[in-house]
Amino acid sequence: MNSNLLFDFSVNKEQNSIQVKREFAANLPLVWDAWTKPELLDQWWAPKPYQTRTKTMDFREGGYWLYCMVSPTDEKHWCRADYQSIAIHKHFSGLDAFCDENGVINTEHPRSLWNNAFSEELGTTTVNITIHYTSLTDLEKTIEMGFKEGFTMAMENLDQYLEAQFKLRQEYRKHRPARVCTYLNFPGNTEEAFLFYKSVFKTDFMVGGIQRFGDLPADPAQPPIAETVKNMVLHVELPITADHVLMGTDAPKEMGFTVTQGNNMHISLEPDTRAEAQRIFDELSAGGTISMPLQDMFWGAYFGSFTDRFGINWMINCQNP
Repeated sequence: MNSNLLFDFSVNKEQNSIQVKREFAANLPLVWDAWTKPELLDQWWAPKPYQTRTKTMDFREGGYWLYCMVSPTDEKHWCRADYQSIAIHKHFSGLDAFCDENGVINTEHPRSLWNNAFSEELGTTTVNITIHYTSLTDLEKTIEMGFKEGFTMAMENLDQYLEAQFKLRQEYRKHRPARVCTYLNFPGNTEEAFLFYKSVFKTDFMVGGIQRFGDLPADPAQPPIAETVKNMVLHVELPITADHVLMGTDAPKEMGFTVTQGNNMHISLEPDTRAEAQRIFDELSAGGTISMPLQDMFWGAYFGSFTDRFGINWMINCQNP
């Protein structure tokens, strides 16, 4: 996260509300998706060391998101957000509450009304969040529960992981012709897997070998990387048969990620022109589910991802000139 980006948190006891203004070094569609798609929310919403697991989500006016925050000991805290108003890429609002696994509201805990407004200027997106409570007692109870600390950590989860991933993709893609790669995600055993693949294909790692989370330079605006994560693999590339490349990374649970069969592998295409990237994206994604629309990204690429109509995951990554 860029330390120059704005983060403002204030409490207004006269209006029983919390106001948060937060900037992100990303364009608006990317930030909007991170706040409104369950597969992305599950990756960053919970403060460490908790993880978010979505049970169901229907992002529309009158729909709701039912999810739990899971502790390292598998203790689950269920929450529900009922969406009231939505204007795509502009704002959405909804009532937030604690509940049980069936979505029945727990009236012993405060319920709050969230209003989230999104705007973009020169590639930086600002999210203005206003959270209203029924009473001052409810507001103070929320603050006492550590809301500010937890919410800050949750947003930094997304910053930290995306920054690491996109920084390396930009570095490794420079001056490289069009190629097709397979991108693999592991829960912590990437090195073991790639050493195995290396022994089978009898090839060597590319671009400086295995890069680790602990190799990243310290950033005072980021929380320190956990000791259990530092030795995990941030990025590795291995050419295999016919110069095809396997790329891999660890998706640590400490950062709120859950790797499962089905979300652990993508075919990564790197066309050499934006026109070809657009054509491939449009045709391959027809009838499928788009997880991230093709768009200019802040790491210097034209990028999008989707699952095609046969259930295969794809990423399109065209480096801008």
